[in-house]
Amino acid sequence: MDTYDAIIIGAGHNGLACAAHLARKGWSVCVLERNSAIGGAVRTEEFTLPGYHHDFGAMNLSLFAGSAFHKLYADELKSHDFALAPASDCFASVFPDGRWFGVSTDIEKTVARLAALSPRDADTWRRLVAEFPGEAALIFAVLGSPMTLRALAGLGWKAWRSAGVGGSLKLVRLLLSSPRAWLDAHFESDAVKATLAAWGMHLDFAPDIAGGAVFPYLESMAGQAFGLVIGQGGADTMIRAMEGMLRADGGVIRTDAPVEEIIRANGRATGVRLAGGEVLEARRAVVATVAPRALGAGLLPGGSGDGAFDRAARGFRHAPGTMMIHLALDGLPDWSAGAELQRFAYVHLAPSLDMMARTYQQAVAGALPDEPVLVVGQPTAIDPSRAPDGKHVLWVQVRMLPAEIRSDAAGRIVPEAWDAVKEAYADRALSIIERYAPGLSAKVLGRAVFSPLDLERENPNLVGGDQICGSHHLSQNFLFRPAPGFAGWNTPVANLHLAGAATWPGAGVGAASGFMLAQQLGGR
Repeated sequence: MDTYDAIIIGAGHNGLACAAHLARKGWSVCVLERNSAIGGAVRTEEFTLPGYHHDFGAMNLSLFAGSAFHKLYADELKSHDFALAPASDCFASVFPDGRWFGVSTDIEKTVARLAALSPRDADTWRRLVAEFPGEAALIFAVLGSPMTLRALAGLGWKAWRSAGVGGSLKLVRLLLSSPRAWLDAHFESDAVKATLAAWGMHLDFAPDIAGGAVFPYLESMAGQAFGLVIGQGGADTMIRAMEGMLRADGGVIRTDAPVEEIIRANGRATGVRLAGGEVLEARRAVVATVAPRALGAGLLPGGSGDGAFDRAARGFRHAPGTMMIHLALDGLPDWSAGAELQRFAYVHLAPSLDMMARTYQQAVAGALPDEPVLVVGQPTAIDPSRAPDGKHVLWVQVRMLPAEIRSDAAGRIVPEAWDAVKEAYADRALSIIERYAPGLSAKVLGRAVFSPLDLERENPNLVGGDQICGSHHLSQNFLFRPAPGFAGWNTPVANLHLAGAATWPGAGVGAASGFMLAQQLGGR
């Protein structure tokens, strides 16, 4: 029987970050991955045609570039060929009347676009940008801290010392506000509001859901202040670098190794049993980077021993689903609003707050939205190496979608299982892009469509196509993620820990939960 200090279930970026740090601290570590390739939702493959490299899920690596893990291990990651491609034109939205608004790192460009929509909003933007360093320090302190009462008390004290009562209350209000409430309080242009609110839809925050304001705020201000980065050659540059770092420190990675059961003795996790019957022993920790439902679906036969935790794991709520459409193109979209849009990493097609709210409600009700929110990624505008010379790839995220289809809000697609309707629905999404970029269909050389069901097949953590591995609404965030009393990556089973997007601080390619847990286990 092979024995390790720690066994990590899942070779996504959080699992790899946890394993890499523990190995650096001298632990013997084995990472077990059910698939034949590591990376989880951070993968880059030739889904359409040879030579066209598509990011399966995550494309934006800005969170990882600014993460505590990267700050500590930047030199080691670089030595294993980790490389980034920066974008100075970060994100934009286009509107049916031909207007558009986008955020670029050149503040004068951003402000000029704002002034054309609303001089008052241009002034507000300058003020928010000036205030951002102080606000960001407090917000990132919360997001980068363990979610324990002791840690929160310390953060509250620091916030009061640095920002006073007024500043502390302002932060709390931001963290509790809905996107619409915050945007209405700061901007008057509907186009500006819609552009920023689209970031809430990257998670599961429709405009009127409390707790969602912080994401439009952070993404817009961070884009202005720091820009945006994607992986040179593909998002998997970070996965390959972490793999190299882990192996250099003696860590083991096994693919095609699905875990069937977490083994316990005397209330403690002592190892795992693989699907083929092989048993591996863990002396100090088992770390599962899985959706909480997986614990009750077989990994812990008979449950954890804590009824409240088991009920929370079974009832863990997932966000609406996503469809991914990958296109190999003969050229970038010809945006009718202006050729300048071809330079942006992301172009959002989400023209109003009311449309976003309607789309979200349709998906929650089980209907195929008549007009889904589209996130159009143009990675080859930033990194031409992802496609043959003169060619391009398009990364299209279709949000929000039902996991199970009950109806079609447009009344045109017969509600069936996703396998039967995914191509027809992809046609609907691409026809929306065509309205804003006529001639796109003639440029398509190859296409690959992943429905919400396909995403879950590829990665069981993406339940129902939920790319963020669990709703981030207030009742399932902060101290309640993934369950009350278990926000510190702990479980009722001693030596068994949870990490990944289902745990604090949630979704995003920042390696935060895996790294903070590793620091907790192995030291800083």
